[in-house]
Amino acid sequence: MTTSWMVTGAGGQLGHDLLAVLGGRAGERVTAVGRAEADLTDERAVRRCVRDWLDGVRRRGERAVLVNAAAYTAVDAAETDEGTAQLVNGDAPGWIAQELAGLGRLVHVSTDYVFDGTATEPYPVDAPTAPRSAYGRTKAAGERAVAAAGGDATTVRTAWVYGQHGGNFVRTMLRLERERPTVSVVTDQVGSPTWSLDLARGLVALGAREAPGPAVLHHTNTGAASWWELARAVFEERGADPARVLPTTTDAFPRPAPRPAYSVLDTSAWTAAGLPPLRPWRAALGEALHSW
Repeated sequence: MTTSWMVTGAGGQLGHDLLAVLGGRAGERVTAVGRAEADLTDERAVRRCVRDWLDGVRRRGERAVLVNAAAYTAVDAAETDEGTAQLVNGDAPGWIAQELAGLGRLVHVSTDYVFDGTATEPYPVDAPTAPRSAYGRTKAAGERAVAAAGGDATTVRTAWVYGQHGGNFVRTMLRLERERPTVSVVTDQVGSPTWSLDLARGLVALGAREAPGPAVLHHTNTGAASWWELARAVFEERGADPARVLPTTTDAFPRPAPRPAYSVLDTSAWTAAGLPPLRPWRAALGEALHSW
């Protein structure tokens, strides 16, 4: 049976890579949805977009898979705009899940920010959520809304995502390596840098499999690093002196939204579900920068 895919957030860094991965799957239909196609703050527009797509899928006798990669990701801005963030991150996933329940599969992308960041070992999928920021609270609300809708839906949490498109830490470090003699980066925040193309491949594999996925999974590249270590690795890949990356602390760079000090996610449930194995973050970074 032919699979028909819808990708929301198609204009974002993950959306770009999802479309690239899906474009390589012969015979499958892909519908890209960005802000122009559906305003995620407008419930009627969101529901109408999904319903119209599902009507076409049913008429053609296809299988429906929707990957929700759309999100309000301005972490600091969400502190003073939580209402909008709640609509996009918290309410819209529930509307989508309700429309899809019993009619198709939903793969919903969430974040490490649903945790408080105080752990000292990787967070398992069933760890209690305790977000400390407006962004984290709204993403946790989205997870609950998806779960409440039922149906064939999996929430996939990820972290520290970077890609060729859009703004992200790795692209910023590449620019600063060209522009500044040194750059100061925090050493007291630790996570798993994740290439958006690797994430996209995993999400597509999850959506394509015949068996329903677990309710919650974690997908990141493996291993852990601080932002300082990641910045040094970017410099090394560029052939620049990593000593130009100077260590500092979070306290030296106060931000409106608190950042998790520890964001490493336990990905064992991903591989236990028979999904493609995850590779080390350093190997992914090297391939990413070479391919760019």
